[in-house]
Amino acid sequence: MRVSTKGRYAIRFMLDLALHNTGEPVRIKDVSGRQGISDKYLEQVVSILNKAGFVRSIRGPQGGYVLTRDPKDYTMGQILRLTEGDMVPVACLADDINQCDRADNCVTLHFWKKLDAAISSVIDNTTLADLVEEEQGMMANNYVI
Repeated sequence: MRVSTKGRYAIRFMLDLALHNTGEPVRIKDVSGRQGISDKYLEQVVSILNKAGFVRSIRGPQGGYVLTRDPKDYTMGQILRLTEGDMVPVACLADDINQCDRADNCVTLHFWKKLDAAISSVIDNTTLADLVEEEQGMMANNYVI
């Protein structure tokens, strides 16, 4: 399983909004510059986030985007599933009922289920607020005289 640029950029965009939450909307151009992401590609990613209600667009010369909820209310799993689809490591785990003909005799199925549980545990228990805290801790440790 590999997370595409769409998923990675969605997380970076949401993190940037959370870090620069001053009450004023954040412009895509500003996020693009800070994150080194193309404006055009970022607009496509933001469109998905906006349609899902994760961010809100504010129009006008001072417009931009704001988070619709507190950073603690977004998990990485929510953002990744929105942009990537399901996060299962193998297709046979994508449905509630395993459709694979070999499911009853598949020796590796237990391994795939454990891997899926591990992935879900990490992405569903890591919030945007956790990443904000980690980023701020990294910045505090970058003290230079």
